[in-house]
Amino acid sequence: MVERSNEQWVADLQPESPERAAAIEDLRVRLERGLLYYLGHERSDLTDYSSDDLRQMAEDFSQDALLKTLDNIGSFRGESQFTTWAAKIAARVAISELRRSRWKDYSLDDLSADGETMPAASVADLTSTPQPQPESYTERQDVLNLVDDAINEVLTERQRAALIAHAIDGVPIEEIARRMGTNRNALYKLIHDARLKLKKRLEDQGVTMSDLADLFETA
Repeated sequence: MVERSNEQWVADLQPESPERAAAIEDLRVRLERGLLYYLGHERSDLTDYSSDDLRQMAEDFSQDALLKTLDNIGSFRGESQFTTWAAKIAARVAISELRRSRWKDYSLDDLSADGETMPAASVADLTSTPQPQPESYTERQDVLNLVDDAINEVLTERQRAALIAHAIDGVPIEEIARRMGTNRNALYKLIHDARLKLKKRLEDQGVTMSDLADLFETA
C-alpha cells in the first residue's frame, strides 16, 4: 500500500483523481485489517465466532465504513491522521451493526402497531439480583410483587412493552422505536410517562424510590 499524507489521501479520493481507485482499495484494506483486529481482539462477546465469520464481518463492515468515509470526506479537518479518522468511522459502523445484530431476534411481534397485545411480564422473573440476606429476602420479594403488579395493572400495553424492553431487557432506544414504529422523542415520552405511573402507584402503596434503592443494593 502507498503511504500518503493527509493531503494526498483527500486528493487521491476525489472523484476526478486518477489515483482514486487505488486509494479506495488501499483504504478499504486498511479499514478491513483494523476491523478484523478489533473484532478478534477487543470484542469479548465475539469469542465464539470462527475466524472465517470474523473475516466476513470485517469485510462487510469495511465496505460500509468506506462509503461513509467517502461521503464525509469533506468534514475531515486534518486534526489527526486521515487513516485514524477513517478508522474511527469504521469502529462506529462496527459498533452500530453489532448492536443492531444483537437485538435482531428480540421479539416485539406480540405488540401490534396500536399497542393492543403484549403478554404480561413478571419483574420477578426478569430481574436478576444478587441473593439477599435471609432477613431481607421476604421484604424484597414483597416489593418485587408490588412492582410486578404495578407494571401489569397501571401501564398501557404499549407502555409496558417499551419499559420492559428498555429498562429490564436493555434494548437500545433506537431499536425499540424501530420495532414499535415510532421515533425517539415519542418513545422517551412513553417511557417517562410509564415511570411516573409506576412511581405514583408504588408511593400510594408506601414504597418510595429510596426504599427500592435501599432494598436492592448489593448485600
